[in-house]
Amino acid sequence: MFRFGVDYYPEHWPQERWETDARMMQEAGINTVRLAEFAWSYLEPQPDHFDFDWLDRALDILHVHGIQAVLGTPTASPPPWVMATYPDAYRVLPSGQRQTYGNRREYCPNHPGYRERSRIITQAMAEHYANHPAVIGWQIDNEFGDRCYCSTCQAHFHTWLQRKYGSLEALNTAWGTAFWSHVYTEWSQIPVPLETGGAPNPGLALDYDRFMSDSYVRFQQEQIDILRQVCPDHFITHNFMGLHYDRINYFDLAKPLDFVSWDNYPRLAWRLEMNVPAASRAIEHDTMRGLKGKNFWVMEEQSGSGGGQTVGITPRPGEIRLWTYQAIAHGADAILYFRWRTSRFGTEQYWHGVLDHDGQPRRRYREIQSIGMELQRIGDQLAGAETKAQVAIILCYDTRFAFQIQPNHPNFRYPELLAGYYNAFHQRNVSVDIVPPTADLSRYKVVIAPALYILPENVAANLRRYVENGGLLLTTARTGVKDEHNAVVNMPLPGPLTELCGVEVEEYEALPADIDVPLQLSLPGGSSDLATHARLWCDVLHPTTAEVVARYDAQYYMGHPAITLNRVGRGQVLYVGTFGDERLQEALVEWSIATSGLSPALNTPAEVEAVEKWQKDKRLLFLLNHADEAREVILPKEMEDILTGQVQKGRVTLPSKAVMILHDA
Repeated sequence: MFRFGVDYYPEHWPQERWETDARMMQEAGINTVRLAEFAWSYLEPQPDHFDFDWLDRALDILHVHGIQAVLGTPTASPPPWVMATYPDAYRVLPSGQRQTYGNRREYCPNHPGYRERSRIITQAMAEHYANHPAVIGWQIDNEFGDRCYCSTCQAHFHTWLQRKYGSLEALNTAWGTAFWSHVYTEWSQIPVPLETGGAPNPGLALDYDRFMSDSYVRFQQEQIDILRQVCPDHFITHNFMGLHYDRINYFDLAKPLDFVSWDNYPRLAWRLEMNVPAASRAIEHDTMRGLKGKNFWVMEEQSGSGGGQTVGITPRPGEIRLWTYQAIAHGADAILYFRWRTSRFGTEQYWHGVLDHDGQPRRRYREIQSIGMELQRIGDQLAGAETKAQVAIILCYDTRFAFQIQPNHPNFRYPELLAGYYNAFHQRNVSVDIVPPTADLSRYKVVIAPALYILPENVAANLRRYVENGGLLLTTARTGVKDEHNAVVNMPLPGPLTELCGVEVEEYEALPADIDVPLQLSLPGGSSDLATHARLWCDVLHPTTAEVVARYDAQYYMGHPAITLNRVGRGQVLYVGTFGDERLQEALVEWSIATSGLSPALNTPAEVEAVEKWQKDKRLLFLLNHADEAREVILPKEMEDILTGQVQKGRVTLPSKAVMILHDA
């Protein structure tokens, strides 16, 4: 069953309206809602005094209309009485300032009192709704949040460090505390890395980021344990925030969940960007699919203009449908639109939903209604369909945290480097999995491992196995620089991969942002006349066993190697000693596709996305036109569009924002 729904807040509206809402949802094909994730004040108005009557009535009305519910544990936004009881539970910012009441997610995830109240409300909800016929699952909290630097966290950090290192001697050695005479003789001396303390020890800072990530994982696990015991037949998820969120190791957070959900807002109010590239949305979906290597839910899909203090751009006709099917093409088994009705009050008054403030059905409702009718017909053919990518891009959260501490270059952004290679594959309609450094890589023909800055030996061994067994690995500058403690390795770069890459970094430099260094590129069997450039960073390379495939054409290292290719076992390694411009990334991706024998889903014109999925042995080909004009696509054979039942062949025209889902006729 394909889940199609909305995020619903009945507590915001008079009860006499609830029946109308449920009827309109049913008429739009909606079969699932999420609710109650911000309703703690209504569910527990006073300590240990619970009121479920209102939610019971809302669920009963929804159930009569054939709508099932995902309940949110409401711990992202506590009622005033909770924080008044525990005034030291407010999260402390990196500046050392303690937050105050008035927003959400202002809590410290390690505060024992807050954790206890969170367990109490979760237990009460679980017991009350374990057997309710409308309830099918749970969302833990809402968009787990940012790091805390309070004294409670500091004490828990000391315990975390004791478990990790066992002794202060081991910690001092790992962090290199001899520098600046920072040798710790008591655990209590270890600070948290506040901004007021200047530049922290990189080992301390990385461990603190890991600790805070683990804190949210543990906080989530307490609620999961309750729900698993009381509601064993319900699924459990959490709504993540895509690739762009960088404060929690999402691979760790995803492990205990049944599946990942995430919140997809292609156009946010604070950017006011009209033309958001399709690849920038696709990589977010693929990252969420990669967290558990399985399909996901979109728990919040944009349905109107986003906004709080300002108003965003309204989705154009056809865009909600296009975004919906793009999510499905990349692995979504459910789409829930945020929100059902735009709030008349509160911070998100201008975060528009399916209905405007007055609750009247208009264009956006009708577009979603038409999608609902389509999915009632074809949803069973889409739910559970798999992606079979043959390319993987490695996302490392330790590396991501380390670059937050020391970006190496003021203009370098680790996620942008990943996205640059992803975009080149996306433009060629080659599917990509986003995977952790320890993933099983054996099924992939190409693996991209950009800037694996933190590179422990087990990850290096994983990459060696992959290459020796026939894989094609591409890695870049700033790989193998640090060990797992965020200390620079005592060996030539790229550290543990030096032998595998067949090259040593003789020296390196950070380039000013306004200087690009031309490259002479000569890939085996590829083009050698492309105008490509090194950007931001230049490694000057000394090949040992690798062959040179690009040289610098300017600066004092003119003529020196910039990119090398090494053959190891049955595989190959490209070492790219720069971050490069878009043309360089495209050339390297084009070469890797040809060399590894990858086949794009379909050759399409610009802004037309082609994505393959498989429903068992049945191939589905999604065509999505993101352009503002019609585009023509040439099909290699006769195919049937399951959306319309029409057979298509040869040259077909896709109107602007149009979608086709094709299978062999």
